[in-house]
Amino acid sequence: MRTDARILALLALFYRKVDEEIERLAEIHADKLVCTRGCSTCCVDNISVFTVEAGNILHHHEDLLVTAEPHAAGACAFLDEAGACRIYHQRPYVCRTQGLPFRWIEDNDMNERIEWRDICPVNAKNIAVMELPEEGCLTLGSFEGRLADLQKIAFGNLDRVLMRSLFAKA
Repeated sequence: MRTDARILALLALFYRKVDEEIERLAEIHADKLVCTRGCSTCCVDNISVFTVEAGNILHHHEDLLVTAEPHAAGACAFLDEAGACRIYHQRPYVCRTQGLPFRWIEDNDMNERIEWRDICPVNAKNIAVMELPEEGCLTLGSFEGRLADLQKIAFGNLDRVLMRSLFAKA
C-alpha cells in the first residue's frame, strides 16, 4: 500500500483544491454551521477510503498506526479520547467534506435527471438545504471523479480500505 512521492504530491494538491471549496462554502454558511472543529458526530466506524488515501495516512502517521490503539469501535478509529481527529491534516476526502450541504444529480428509471440534496443532521436545524442556490452546496461528482482517477493512476483499480484496518492493533 506504499504510495510514491509523485502520487502523494498530487493527492496533496487535490486536498488543497477540496479545502478551497470547503472554505468557500464554510464562509457562505458561517453563521449557520453548528458543527465546527472538534465535532465528531459524522466520525463513524466502517468508513472506507481509496488505497491512495490510506497510503497517504500510512506515509504521514506510520508511528501512530503501529504504536497507538484505535478509538473504540463505533466511532472513527482515528479519534482520540477527547473526540478530536489524530490525522486532521491528512484526513481523507470524505472527512473533509462532512457537515456542509451536498447536492448531486442522478438519472431515474425514466431517464429524468433528479437533483438530490443532503446535509449533516447537526447543521440541518439551521440550513434549509433544499432552498439553497446551487453555489451554496458542494456538488458531488467532480472531486470524486478526480480522486478515483488518482487511485487508478496509482494502483490501477478502485480498491478501498477500511480506515480502522490501518492500525496494527485493529
